[in-house]
Amino acid sequence: MKEKILNSFSSASAALATFGSSFQLCHNICLAFIGILAFLGIAIAGMPLLFLFQYNIYFWAFAIALLIPTVIMYIYKKCLSRNLLLFNIGIVIAGTPENFTFGIQPIFWIVGGILVMIAIASIIYKKAVC
Repeated sequence: MKEKILNSFSSASAALATFGSSFQLCHNICLAFIGILAFLGIAIAGMPLLFLFQYNIYFWAFAIALLIPTVIMYIYKKCLSRNLLLFNIGIVIAGTPENFTFGIQPIFWIVGGILVMIAIASIIYKKAVC
């Protein structure tokens, strides 16, 4: 039960970091939203989720707030998947808002992306070996 609760905090942290990341990601989410609505027969012009861009710092801060207790619980209890935690930390790093990166945002994307790729590769390796 505790593991499921911690996994939900970790997943929520990753999701919020994803929403708070950058304009490109927000743009892609909007395009996906428009595509889904178009598939349902609803036509939209413009970016329906653009208003979320002004809240990206808050989403990212909330993702950090959820990630901190998750990391603490992992350190003390070890009741969370190491790969999931690494994946979420990578997403939070890659999703750092432009306001905090001071012009070196691509470095944050690279570091976060490497952590995410390590986590995914580790998960795939475990599945392939077992």
